[in-house]
Amino acid sequence: MQRLLRTTTTTLPNSLPTPKPGINGIQARVNRIIDEFMSSLPAAEGLTADQRRGIIARYTAVLEGNFIYWMTGAYLATKSEQAHSIIVDNLQEEVRDCHPGMMRRFAVAANAFPTDADALGISRELMNVRLFIGRLRPVRIVLMMAFFEGLIQRFMAYLADLAARQGSSEMEYTDVHGVCDVAHTAGLFRALEAEMALEAPESEAAMFEGVELLRTLLHQIVFFDASHTASVAQ
Repeated sequence: MQRLLRTTTTTLPNSLPTPKPGINGIQARVNRIIDEFMSSLPAAEGLTADQRRGIIARYTAVLEGNFIYWMTGAYLATKSEQAHSIIVDNLQEEVRDCHPGMMRRFAVAANAFPTDADALGISRELMNVRLFIGRLRPVRIVLMMAFFEGLIQRFMAYLADLAARQGSSEMEYTDVHGVCDVAHTAGLFRALEAEMALEAPESEAAMFEGVELLRTLLHQIVFFDASHTASVAQ
């Protein structure tokens, strides 16, 4: 007697879900991007006074009026209590200690207060970041801010060197941010992990959208391309 074998077929889904990137891998990639940016910086001693002034001025044109806006966008976008708590602590420190005022004093003392030309020089790249923030994508925004806080803590020594070569001794801004942003970075990665737990996973390329936009803005701050100013002004 023959035994009949029953075969079964398995129907595979048309598309598999996107695997969720791990927080350690994300943090490692952020650190690599920061390393690449820092290693690309021109030697301060090789810059002219006008080049040093321009970097400080463009950085000020971006940071003084936008950092709190970006962080507020992160607060509005996020959903987890942990992220809200971490971001509120950051915002309270920025407002309570008047970090925009620190930034302005730093720029003025280095004779690098932004001009119209400095603001126009970063206008296109800054607008791209602002529009990105306005879409209120929590994971992407928090990742961008974690990247930025991590970069700032390392960029402060370079910025202070530029200011000192401009004859300035007003270093409260760089001293404060070289220390406090270590804790801010760690907190934002915790906020990122909390938000990732609430969102459907997306590709790493999508998650890093804000990081790439901000890296482009930072590149324009340091390696100013005058052709951008001409096209924006037209």
